[in-house]
Amino acid sequence: MLIAITRAVSRSIVNCELTHLERLPIDLERARLQHLAYEETLRDLGVKVHCLPEEPHLPDSVFVEDTAIVLDECALLTRPGADSRQPEVESIARALAPYRKLFNILAPGRLDGGDVLTVGKRIFVGLSSRSNQVAIDQIQVFLKPFGYTVKSARVTGCLHLKSAVTQVAEGTLLVNPVWVDKTNFPGMRFIEIDPSEQYGANALMVGGRVLTQPAYSKTRARLEAAGIDPLLVDQSELGKAEGALTCCALIFEG
Repeated sequence: MLIAITRAVSRSIVNCELTHLERLPIDLERARLQHLAYEETLRDLGVKVHCLPEEPHLPDSVFVEDTAIVLDECALLTRPGADSRQPEVESIARALAPYRKLFNILAPGRLDGGDVLTVGKRIFVGLSSRSNQVAIDQIQVFLKPFGYTVKSARVTGCLHLKSAVTQVAEGTLLVNPVWVDKTNFPGMRFIEIDPSEQYGANALMVGGRVLTQPAYSKTRARLEAAGIDPLLVDQSELGKAEGALTCCALIFEG
């Protein structure tokens, strides 16, 4: 069974970290309703959702993806690139401990889970404002015994690697080629976003389905032309906090 760890939206999300977006008002109630709908979509897909309670003093804590990398053999607890987010990891460690052996990214390593794209036994890690080479070197050491290869990919113009590229089918990536070079992913097939929808590359693959946001209709048409029928889930309010579909859950086999 697939398990998803999520967390309720913090009442302090209006104080979230921002890097590439201007600060806009966030409607807390709307953000919470959208997040509940997201969790319900996961349940409809057969995922067991374990929702952690709100962290009132941690504005970005709904974005649980950034705190851990969960693989079949183990989980890596990250060391988020924004200092304000590092306290988020403790409760995620407690939630993951029953399921996986845990490793920790150590200082001076910096890593946000949003910078990690796993495709089978290949791990692609974004070099971004939030993740550094020291963390990538540690990941290589942790995962070498399990047969993973780890490769860095430079990210420009966006917060995380998975803002620029996500997996949408076996061997197929949805990509914004302006933000990450496709040559970083040899052997993969690509669906490029519509250039007018620069944030459209963040999709969430759950089992055999792909979740996308309704705002990216032109990119959705490209997915449909490739034989992918996306489910629409609106996370637009959390998008004002530089969040997206992959950010809001840690999904793994239980």
